Amino acid sequence: MSELRSGGLGEYPLEGKVAVISGASNGIGAATAKRLAAAGVKVAVGYNNGRDRAEQVLAALAGSGHRIVHIPMQDSAAIAAAAAEVRSTMGRCDILVNSAGVTRAVPHADLDALDDETFDRIFTTNVRGPFATIRAFAPLLRQSGDAVIINVSSISGSTGSGSSIAYAASKAALDTMGMSLGRALGPGIRVIGVAPAAVDTGFVPGRGRAAIEKQSMETPLKIVVDPDDVAVSIIGAITHLRIATGTTLMVDGGRHL
Repeated sequence: MSELRSGGLGEYPLEGKVAVISGASNGIGAATAKRLAAAGVKVAVGYNNGRDRAEQVLAALAGSGHRIVHIPMQDSAAIAAAAAEVRSTMGRCDILVNSAGVTRAVPHADLDALDDETFDRIFTTNVRGPFATIRAFAPLLRQSGDAVIINVSSISGSTGSGSSIAYAASKAALDTMGMSLGRALGPGIRVIGVAPAAVDTGFVPGRGRAAIEKQSMETPLKIVVDPDDVAVSIIGAITHLRIATGTTLMVDGGRHL
């Protein structure tokens, strides 16, 4: 049994920490990389196919000691190799942000349009991939002694709405997995989900700015959410939610209400 720890932890210091971010070549992942780097964190910019975009993100980061790392959600062996690369080149991992994800817009009533290949691709990328990444980086995170995992989820996981049934189900699975891992990885590792609604990233194929604005007008806060808005929420969860684990925070402008 682990020893009981005293409270009064205060704010989580970021200076000198190392963060690994999957899906960091654009969108929420890229915005989070920039925020963490500006706070003194050395960042591993994870990417799948967007190496050129990852290099652009890398070049824009404040500070030094950052690198790009290939972290494809569909390939567990490659993810394990990425963890080994981070260990050998950066020496540690204190923060892991699972930001990689995929979807496809499929009307919920059109069951035939949600074919097996699409369903499997969404679940592999959005559920198995984050689990494989956590599994691969868990030894480094445990060595930190005070680490945090952020899973970028969606309100679709609790509302069942969104771009497709498979996407909503995958985010529900990610949230439940976070609960299980919160129990399994404590006390040295916190696991926190951050669940936005529609974000102006171009993530959903075919959903443009007008659709984002329409959804935003239906929320109590009426804010068109930018990737940096979610990144700020992620930083807040890392630095200030020191006694939270296994929970998912809605950062959706009140869309769920």
